[in-house]
Amino acid sequence: MTNKSAQLQSKAQKYLAGGSFGNPTGDLVIARGTGSHVWDSNGREYVDYLLGSGPMLLGHAHPAVIEAVQDQLANGTTYFAMNEKAILLAEEIVRAVPSVEKIRFMSTGTEATAYALRLARAATGREKILKFEGGYHGMHDYALMSLRPSKLADYPNPVPDSRGIPRAVEDTVLVAPFNDLEYATSIIEDYRDELAAVIVEPLQRIIPPAPGFLEGLREATQIHDVPLIFDEVVTGFRLAFGGAQEYYGVEPDITTLGKVIGGGFPLAAVGGKAQFMDEFDAKKTDEALIQIGTLNGNPIAAAAGLASINVLKQPGTYERLRAISNSISSALESAAADLGIAANLVGDGPVFDLVFTGNPVENYAHVLQSNRVHQANFLRELKARGVLKDSKFYVSIVHNTDDVAKTVEVFTEALAATVGT
Repeated sequence: MTNKSAQLQSKAQKYLAGGSFGNPTGDLVIARGTGSHVWDSNGREYVDYLLGSGPMLLGHAHPAVIEAVQDQLANGTTYFAMNEKAILLAEEIVRAVPSVEKIRFMSTGTEATAYALRLARAATGREKILKFEGGYHGMHDYALMSLRPSKLADYPNPVPDSRGIPRAVEDTVLVAPFNDLEYATSIIEDYRDELAAVIVEPLQRIIPPAPGFLEGLREATQIHDVPLIFDEVVTGFRLAFGGAQEYYGVEPDITTLGKVIGGGFPLAAVGGKAQFMDEFDAKKTDEALIQIGTLNGNPIAAAAGLASINVLKQPGTYERLRAISNSISSALESAAADLGIAANLVGDGPVFDLVFTGNPVENYAHVLQSNRVHQANFLRELKARGVLKDSKFYVSIVHNTDDVAKTVEVFTEALAATVGT
């Protein structure tokens, strides 16, 4: 490390709990980002597939976003009152996302999923939640049930992923394996009088839904009058302009959004059908669902989100994003095959990764059975060669053919080093 890097890491160890912000990329200090590249505090350049864990779909420091933010900065940064930018962003989101009729803003995806679950409990008067093993819904107590257990659950009983979670939370969470429609349907049927909601990532981390899975969930929840929540914090405005629900053709009752809608600033939202969202309206219910936040609908974040959506609207944007993504993912799959490595390319479009197993990957159990040592080694070997990612590849609309060439160039070398060939 350079002196600057060593000094920063030393300060982090001294002043930050655990020596980091808590994220898995705690060994890295980024100094700046432009387009599809970032530079660390040593001045080393990386092709960036981390993208800030997803928000930077337009790449870093996109001119349209920078201009919008600078214009808003001159008029103040936050008001604790409504503002034009956030109202206009709400309008754009409702127009874009098929199932959403009204929204509420907050700052993080964790808040969004927590409020979505509270909304479902308020609307139904029930308490239990069905989630899917390995599904990521933020860092609140309900989300940290069977997110990444070291052993498989005794379904439908959850496994807490962190200390400090009340036992009462365990008693209100049910867990099913992703893509097992028969089992999920049986849980919905058996607990329909207690079940407040089913929450699911339409694309669970990198695992696509099996044909008919989302459609089957939608049918089962409708039959038994259980709200269906799509957590689209990752997939919103990424798989398609209208998110995963547009891409897969299945509409939930409640949707959570984040990452892309803030254009790199802290912003998230809960949206849904009016019959649910009206629970937030004191004029329409005897006892409103309270949702207050100092930075709700922050005008800086809303300006960045509006600028991002306007860029994403441009014709051909998603076609090009998918073409670049497919070039990278296909090359990764081919490199593994050429080396005879037992691995599967798992994902959909601009969200994917290589999972080190020769078996199909359809749920968390399959991921748990993969070679996790190879997974960690591959991450490290890519980083050593100037390609940055974490648990998946995120591709932006500004990754280009040069980025693809650079990335493809290191795949074989990184994979060979990963497995020691």
